[in-house]
Amino acid sequence: MPTATTTNPTMSAELSAVESAKRKAAYRAVAEHFRSDMRFVGIGSGSTIVYGVEAIKEHLQKNPPPANHMNWFVPTGWNSRKVIEAAGLIPIAFDSLPGDSVMDVCFDGADEVDEELNCIKGGGACLFQEKLVACRSKKFVCIADYRKNQKRLLTQWPSIPIEVAPIAHASVLKELKAI
Repeated sequence: MPTATTTNPTMSAELSAVESAKRKAAYRAVAEHFRSDMRFVGIGSGSTIVYGVEAIKEHLQKNPPPANHMNWFVPTGWNSRKVIEAAGLIPIAFDSLPGDSVMDVCFDGADEVDEELNCIKGGGACLFQEKLVACRSKKFVCIADYRKNQKRLLTQWPSIPIEVAPIAHASVLKELKAI
């Protein structure tokens, strides 16, 4: 027996508005913080980063890097690496970076952002690599749409994600209990 699939127009319009907001935020972030002469650029994880990489690709097509210059993109996870590759950009693993190199900028999303621009990150399970890349960048640029903005943290997001190396669990637990 044939079945019919119905689409909720309100849900579709909402999704389109969200995707449009993500795209707009990403394009603005790239326009304000990315230059074609940057050597190493961190690329975070999450759904908004797809639009960030799209904006970088378009920027590089309109403004090619200087002669004999390579742009390298450092992913924070497997998915962001695939997004970088799909855009025709060159990925480099964090542990393959030259020892003294620093990324010019790192673009990443957030789960929640407060009025003072404090962020909750890590809900997408790439927290450790995101921290490594962000800490080795001159600048961290958070790309977030209107749904992520809150007066204070822990409004919509129920907890603060942490990721702990097994060797450090005892000392981290002690520090967390002291908070």
